[in-house]
Amino acid sequence: MKYQTKKKAIVLLADGTIFYGKAVGNKEGTAFGEVCFNTGMTGYQEIFTDPSYFGQLMVTTNAHIGNYGTNEEEVESDSVKISGLICKNFSYEYSRINADKSLEGFLEDNKLFAISDVDTRALVCHIREAGAMNAVISTDVDNVAKLKEDLKNVPNMEGLELASKVSASEPYFYGDENAKYRIAALDIGIKKNILRNLAKRDAYIKVFPYNTPYKAMAEWSPDGYFISNGPGDPKPLKDAVAAAKEIIANDNPLFGICLGHQVIALANGISTYKMHNGHRGINHPVLNLETGKGEITSQNHGFAVNREETEKNPEIIITHEHLNDHTVAGLRMKSKNVFSVQYHPEASPGPHDADYLFDQFFENIASAVKNDTLV
Repeated sequence: MKYQTKKKAIVLLADGTIFYGKAVGNKEGTAFGEVCFNTGMTGYQEIFTDPSYFGQLMVTTNAHIGNYGTNEEEVESDSVKISGLICKNFSYEYSRINADKSLEGFLEDNKLFAISDVDTRALVCHIREAGAMNAVISTDVDNVAKLKEDLKNVPNMEGLELASKVSASEPYFYGDENAKYRIAALDIGIKKNILRNLAKRDAYIKVFPYNTPYKAMAEWSPDGYFISNGPGDPKPLKDAVAAAKEIIANDNPLFGICLGHQVIALANGISTYKMHNGHRGINHPVLNLETGKGEITSQNHGFAVNREETEKNPEIIITHEHLNDHTVAGLRMKSKNVFSVQYHPEASPGPHDADYLFDQFFENIASAVKNDTLV
């Protein structure tokens, strides 16, 4: 073992429950955030760099983390976005031929504090029963009273606006400027693989900051609009909701993923709510209600769209539902060129069952472009 003597560490939950572990890399540290868990067997590097996880303490349920190292091309943003990592067995050695670094080195480069040797089964069972809550991980095991006081000052995720923390500060371009279509993407926490999926379908994307008004995006004359995934509560995103309302009013093709899905719901007067646990993993079952086909999906969200209000809205059709709890996993507007899903069709490393949704978006764009030409 690389570290014969590891520093003691704890996971202290807001309800006072404590779990014990050891510091990864024998480092001293403390990190705060909302504790959540992901059930994926692979893809930990993508999880750690996903902007949707900004400010969260990640519990990985897979027993071994780090065994295949990291690769600089397998990131979803320019840095690690979780606030800390909690795992069972941390692998200091790796055995993948195309890895360029150990996970330990990757975490050190990103200054991320992590702890291992935690009974993650017991921790996840506790979270499932008690619900998502704030927590702290720390090697300061002799000052639990102070950690409890500090934890009280950590803001709750409900009502928290985090898109501004991860969004681009200035517009930027992605893809081939000579591509067939132009997509205006509102960045409220966009993942790189979303941009890759748009670009490979012959699109040139201009990515706009989270608070960009519709008029500023429309001046670029895009063929379609996209609202990204992202962290935090959707309710404080007043600018994004206002932009979505104008996109809808102008009948522009619009596609939203995850937080973008929630923003589109809010733009239609449908409320959202904080879930007891949220959905985070790469094996979530979804039913496409329009085709009758099932999909295995990647999900990462702690908020959801109110189903009762969605069913009562005369302009909205529920297109997908989560089969575990029947939450709204997708919707589309009857009279507008607008649809969205709560999960991640761009998932890397997978699954890819929902990849068709990008094709559907471009079919909508092509139809709109054709109709404009005829007019």
